[in-house]
Amino acid sequence: MKHIVIGTAGHVDHGKTLLIKTLTGTDTDRLKEEKERGISIELGFAQLKLPSGKQAGIVDVPGHERFIKNMLAGVGGIDLVLLVIAADEGVMPQTREHMDIIQLLQVKKGIVVLTKVDLVDEEWLGLVTEEVKEFLKGTVLSQAPVVPVSSVTGQGIPRLLQFIDKLVDDTEERVNTGKLRLPVDRVFSVTGFGTVVTGTLLAGRISVGDTVQIMPQGLVSRVRSVQVHGQKVEQARAGQRTAVNLTGVEVEQVKRGSVIVSPGSVKPSHRMDVRLLLLESAPKGLKNRARVRLYLGTDEILGRVRLLDRDELEPGQEVYAQLELEEQAVAGKGDRFVIRSYSPMRTIGGGAVIDANAPKHKRFRPEVLEALATKEMGTPEELIDQFLAGKQGLFTSEELVTATGLPAPDVEAGLQKLASEEQIKVIPADHKDLVVSTQVYRTWGREIRSMVENYHREYPLREGVPKEELRSRKFSFTNNKSFQYLLQALEVDGMIKIYEKTLASPDFTGELSAGHKRLIEAMVRAIHEGHFQPPSWSEIVKSHKLKEHEAQEYLQYLLRTGKLVKLGDEELYYSAERYRQARQMIVDFLKENKEISVAQTRDLLKTSRKFTLPLLESLDRERVTRRVGDNRVLIQ
Repeated sequence: MKHIVIGTAGHVDHGKTLLIKTLTGTDTDRLKEEKERGISIELGFAQLKLPSGKQAGIVDVPGHERFIKNMLAGVGGIDLVLLVIAADEGVMPQTREHMDIIQLLQVKKGIVVLTKVDLVDEEWLGLVTEEVKEFLKGTVLSQAPVVPVSSVTGQGIPRLLQFIDKLVDDTEERVNTGKLRLPVDRVFSVTGFGTVVTGTLLAGRISVGDTVQIMPQGLVSRVRSVQVHGQKVEQARAGQRTAVNLTGVEVEQVKRGSVIVSPGSVKPSHRMDVRLLLLESAPKGLKNRARVRLYLGTDEILGRVRLLDRDELEPGQEVYAQLELEEQAVAGKGDRFVIRSYSPMRTIGGGAVIDANAPKHKRFRPEVLEALATKEMGTPEELIDQFLAGKQGLFTSEELVTATGLPAPDVEAGLQKLASEEQIKVIPADHKDLVVSTQVYRTWGREIRSMVENYHREYPLREGVPKEELRSRKFSFTNNKSFQYLLQALEVDGMIKIYEKTLASPDFTGELSAGHKRLIEAMVRAIHEGHFQPPSWSEIVKSHKLKEHEAQEYLQYLLRTGKLVKLGDEELYYSAERYRQARQMIVDFLKENKEISVAQTRDLLKTSRKFTLPLLESLDRERVTRRVGDNRVLIQ
């Protein structure tokens, strides 16, 4: 079933609430003060069952100018509007302001309802109808039907319902496949259940048991229950008026203007790029850095307008601008907004979000304006390419959805096209492939290879650059797992060679110079010829007159290549051949005698206790032997 939300608009006391009661049977004025004063103050909600059997949610908004803030919180999520104009009064100030808001929010589907027709004659009704049609020229509702009704006598109500039914049929549903976004327009507590929020589900789905995030506060909660049209459901979909019972959060922690989202799917921001229109009806121009009230979704936030190409925006003009906000906002690309002057409060303009997490721009820069034009109107490939250009990072397609504001299918199609044109490098990963611009990838490859080759020249005895050293120096912006995938791709492309813990040049063979070879052979020979009581490493270093850093380089090479074996924690080493020989002699002894003591080992190898103890401990660690009391036995 299609899910559509209808909103009202119009001047105070033009009969919006009575009309909704006539259509639905629900009185949307629920507050005591509303009953006493006879006007709507807060948003009201109802469900409308249409002649075809379809159902629609209704948001009834207050018409008084003092409550325009509440009106704006209600119309942000509607799909079509009922613009209510009283036949006995015609177009009034709040009719005009509400129509400005409908125009700015681009609510393109609607019906103009002329109420109170029982109070006027046919001639007057004809004059008002013409006035209304003239008023609507050039607006999004210029082609909207004008339906006269009386909520008192019922005149025109069946015809209005038929018009609504047809318009619901012609109205496109909201997308269910995107990430969850539920702007909160009401928060309250239910005894025994806790915090409940309501709103119009703009995108995605929300289900019982889901983990959700409340932004911009960053609170994490779980969905205990979901209601649509007052009925409990397992899942609500985009386009539905929804009530959600949240666990683990208090009423005071959530407010109108908060947004319920999928965890990690949005990033709140103090700055956003927008296309901004100043209404022709604005009383004066808008100067750079002017303080305004921003109405976005269900939120109201104070901020300043930074004009990027001029010092003052004249009424009727439209420009690229930045909004610098005093509190964080949550938005997506294409979201419509309204601005009102700070004081006196009056609707003066609005527009659409281009980048919800924008960097600060320098003013009067043509390249900035060109980049914004691409962000606003560019193809998926252009938007992805623009985002990745020069970016030092590896990105998943989900991250690109968030960064570009594009739907996931558009991002996937854009990535395929860019990959086929070799504009991006797709790096295979276990679960989600990683993407980087080809230019950045090739630059990384050249830089890493250069670093590795320089490292080989500086440290000829080493296997290569330690991976973690390279990551911490140049790739600290990525995690270790993503870094490993990048290295694998570079190896496949022939830029590096990967070892267990190091990276080498693809041409690296490990071949040493003749001088290195002679010195290494001499050191190994001296230790080998010492049999089971060779000279210490410090004696070797001294005999060859090595500096400390040189000695460490040689030692690490000898250990890494397995030419020497370290005994214990002391500077005692056996040649690999002597170590194997000693181990075999001990194993053979144990096969005949079942156990061996330190003294017996010392005598067997004709060495000292200084070497015997670390040797036996080394065999214990290798699980060749096991200590029992003061002796060792063979592990079978």
